[in-house]
Amino acid sequence: MTSFLGLARATPASRRRHVDLLRAVAICAVVVGHWLLINVTRTADGMLTGHNALPQLTVLHPATWLFQVMPLFFFVGGVSSAISWTRHRAKNGKAAAWLSGRSARLFPATSVLLLVAVVGAALAGWAGAPDPLIAEVVHMVAMPLWFLVVYLLVIVATPVMYALHQRFGLAVPALLIALVAVGDVLMFTTGNRDLAFGNNIFGWFAIYQLGFAYQDESLRLTPRRAAVVLLASVAVLTLMVTAGPYPLSMVSVPGERFQNAAPLSAALIVLGFAQIAVAALIAQPADRWLARNLRAWAAVIAVNAVIFTVFLWHMAAAFLAALVLDGLGWLPAAPVASAGWWVGRLPWMLACAVVLALVVVVAGQARRAEWAVTRLRPASGIGVPAVTASLPVVVAAYIAGGYGMFLIASAGLGPHGPLILPTSGLILILAAALALRLGRYATASDGGPDPVFPVRGVSAGRG
Repeated sequence: MTSFLGLARATPASRRRHVDLLRAVAICAVVVGHWLLINVTRTADGMLTGHNALPQLTVLHPATWLFQVMPLFFFVGGVSSAISWTRHRAKNGKAAAWLSGRSARLFPATSVLLLVAVVGAALAGWAGAPDPLIAEVVHMVAMPLWFLVVYLLVIVATPVMYALHQRFGLAVPALLIALVAVGDVLMFTTGNRDLAFGNNIFGWFAIYQLGFAYQDESLRLTPRRAAVVLLASVAVLTLMVTAGPYPLSMVSVPGERFQNAAPLSAALIVLGFAQIAVAALIAQPADRWLARNLRAWAAVIAVNAVIFTVFLWHMAAAFLAALVLDGLGWLPAAPVASAGWWVGRLPWMLACAVVLALVVVVAGQARRAEWAVTRLRPASGIGVPAVTASLPVVVAAYIAGGYGMFLIASAGLGPHGPLILPTSGLILILAAALALRLGRYATASDGGPDPVFPVRGVSAGRG
């Protein structure tokens, strides 16, 4: 904590601290929501299995308005990327170097997660674990890749999308939101969800673009305006899920014909408006509080320093926690939504948190070791072709890695070949990670912290 207090003291007064707070809250809400809804039981043949309990927990569907924070997360990502990209450009930096730097944390960490999953699956198979169980666990561990596919798209498109923002301003997200509405109309009138697949791109890009506008204040949300937006958003969203065709739950419910998150719907966009309004309402009070309270600000920095590890490994931690509780005979076995089930959530959540904390510690030690090795590399990037740092190679690596993640995330339950998960997807991700690593060696720079998952605690201010 001492080092984080040092970072807290060194934070410039111009930093928009509430953005870091919102990022931390958003990811923690995702993790808690996932853990809360996982129900792990034993099948008739004694095999552990897990499923989403939300279909039985209809009472929690309204609460998903609070736990569905991906719009807020993409909005915060847009704010952070706007800061990072404009500062990079102010130093005459090139897009290739910026994109290469953004990958410094994401691709290596994702590669490690998948390699651990593959090795763990092999060891489990050697120990006699049934293939269906292994496949289910690997599928669960790889679930966070769905988010990363879209995240990579918005990051690699940032230089172009920010240029469009500077030229056309709020007309860009307005057009993207209109395309989401068109997708919804096609989906609800035909019953074919595939016709709205583009919403998964248009919607998240729109929220991300609003982050640009918030950062340069072309999206002017005074406290009074933010309050009006919040009330109007809640009212409109209520109409959409009552008088309109949209589901009440803002997260996907297995078995339901239509979802708000898959594909992304206009209802989720409206929820995003409400979250942006809340961000604007708390901005000044939160900034003042975090500036006065050094320990609270240090805690926010500490959470952000490990936030990507938390997000990437939280499902793996849930599996390990289930094994521990099952071995101790403490795995909750009461029916979903019963009083016993709710009581059993306490040891379940605590076990998940303890396991994840241990994972974060191990990952932190590995990261420090990586930094030590990185500092030993030749400063001139000797022996690494300069072409590896060129824009076409960097963009191609992003696309290849993103497609590899899509192959794995969309594959469903396996096993998919000898590695359980799709081999082609893993190869693409590893190849992309290697190409981007060579690019960073060629430029003798890691490009700085990631705009959404920052490595350093005080890397970006107001801009």
